[in-house]
Amino acid sequence: MPRLLAFMLALAVALAAAGCGNMLDSDTVNATLTQHQRDSVIARSALPGAAVVDRALMQHDRATHRVADLDSLTQ
Repeated sequence: MPRLLAFMLALAVALAAAGCGNMLDSDTVNATLTQHQRDSVIARSALPGAAVVDRALMQHDRATHRVADLDSLTQ
């Protein structure tokens, strides 16, 4: 009997956790941080590969500034 009770309790906890798993929809997550901000947080973390993300962000920023400079020349 105690095994059945423990199994039922574990099943109830698993179902409750699964039901609450998707509380934030993608619109809420996207509204709070932009992709660049999320990448910046990852780049400054201690995760493996974070330095690569940081270098990619720097290259992206340089390219964005270069394009802005070129656009300002044509005006």
